[in-house]
Amino acid sequence: MPRFGGLATMMRLPSVDDPAALDVGFVGVPLDLGTSHRSGTRFGPRQIRAESVLLRPYQMATRAAPFDALRVADLGDVAINPYNLIDSIARIERAFDAIVAAGCRPITLGGDHTITLPILRALHRRHGPIGLIHIDAHADVNDTMFGEKLAHGTTFRRAQEEGLLDPLRVAQIGLRGTGYTAQDFDWCRDQGFRVVQVEECWGRSLMPLMQELRARVGGGPVYFTLDIDGIDPAYAPGTGTPEIAGLTVPQTLELIRGAWGLNLVGADVVEVSPPYDPLGNTALLAANLAFELLCVMPGVPRRTCA
Repeated sequence: MPRFGGLATMMRLPSVDDPAALDVGFVGVPLDLGTSHRSGTRFGPRQIRAESVLLRPYQMATRAAPFDALRVADLGDVAINPYNLIDSIARIERAFDAIVAAGCRPITLGGDHTITLPILRALHRRHGPIGLIHIDAHADVNDTMFGEKLAHGTTFRRAQEEGLLDPLRVAQIGLRGTGYTAQDFDWCRDQGFRVVQVEECWGRSLMPLMQELRARVGGGPVYFTLDIDGIDPAYAPGTGTPEIAGLTVPQTLELIRGAWGLNLVGADVVEVSPPYDPLGNTALLAANLAFELLCVMPGVPRRTCA
């Protein structure tokens, strides 16, 4: 079958219904009810899958070989309610409860960043407090947005308040832009989060930073959440709340590849908005980053040179 034919599953993998048959499952959550500016992330999972058709099974730089050791497939999409955010969050939580209970590690294709809260709730029930690597332009710790407690900009405020996170094992990387108050990122620091504003990243390799963060977040279960707007809009324009002067693609790869060896219990790539991505570049990047996250899941071997 040529790459442009067949069903558009992630990486052209089999589509399965039972997470118990898998070690890792790709899951789509086509939600944009939590967005605050430009909508369209409901189309993200489908477009990421479409752009994933060129991905091959081996990572040639790290020599990661995920399919040599893990059972991986596409679990399809969570059936959200397009008219009700609260109901959608409940549906997502139930879906991920089943995935996590089956022993399957989810790699989720978003969808806006609201989806990470119900995923963390499901993971917390199995693993307890979670460490977090969070790449984003925004801290997503608003108390409310337009008076609402649940939105893509409140996710990690709610997660911390609910005790889902181990705050001393949380790192937020790439934060930048303008704020509502001069103290917008200080709430995170007050919780014990390691906040890496983007200015710390400009013009340098992030491998040393990732060594520091590994020591900080290791020692327990870790979730990796990647908002595509953490990357500079020159590379990822198709998102709802773009901010200039973000991370480069090579820096983002350094951060993901540096997570190899951590106890990753899941990951997501969120906030891809295809209506603002006319050439598919953002979705192509997201598909590659999702594969990179697969390559650092526990149990993935790295082939030695022949």
